Amino acid sequence: MKITSLQKYKGTTYEVELDDDRKIYLHIDIIVDFGLRTGMELDRSELRKIIYASNFRRAYQYALHLLDVRDYSRKEMFGKLVKTYKSEKLCSAVMDKLTELDFINDSRYAEKLARKYVEIRRFGARRASMEMYRKGVPKEVIEDALCIYDEKYAENLSELLTTSKYERLLTDRDDRKSVEKAKNSLVRLGYSFTEVNEAVRNYFDSVEDNIMQTENVQS
Repeated sequence: MKITSLQKYKGTTYEVELDDDRKIYLHIDIIVDFGLRTGMELDRSELRKIIYASNFRRAYQYALHLLDVRDYSRKEMFGKLVKTYKSEKLCSAVMDKLTELDFINDSRYAEKLARKYVEIRRFGARRASMEMYRKGVPKEVIEDALCIYDEKYAENLSELLTTSKYERLLTDRDDRKSVEKAKNSLVRLGYSFTEVNEAVRNYFDSVEDNIMQTENVQS
């Protein structure tokens, strides 16, 4: 087949018309890389390579655009690309290039998510792990990223219990309804029942100790 027309379409995109009346739209980089010109003869194999290269470039540029907004795990980005470009083979090749250039790095992404979920949002291990898994981070990478926070969870629980939300609920150790409401809220944040029960018990003990100390000073 022969290229019967090659002209600028818009921006950096060119319209390439073939003698079978097909039109394909290619970036200038693809035009230059393959040395395309009017009157050039192409066989089917060459045309497939050109179309593949064009689709690869589009998918790669789309991935870079997404990464300008936020980080992605390999699995999450792959899903985005396949949804748009359909070909798993093509999208896997794009992912390999992104990973090779360190634009996609599951370990780095997991570390960032761990800081966000544990240090900022003060989630427990179970909730943090669940949120990271939803982002496509592999389980073993999640475990590596969260293992440094083993002592942080108890600290987070203590801090949470001193916030107004929980102080309003924890005014009376014997108010079972309010205490259970506070505990259930903490469990939803990803803390185990064991962690929550211990933290709430320590909270009440601390409050009662402070009251006793104040009374002793006043007396």
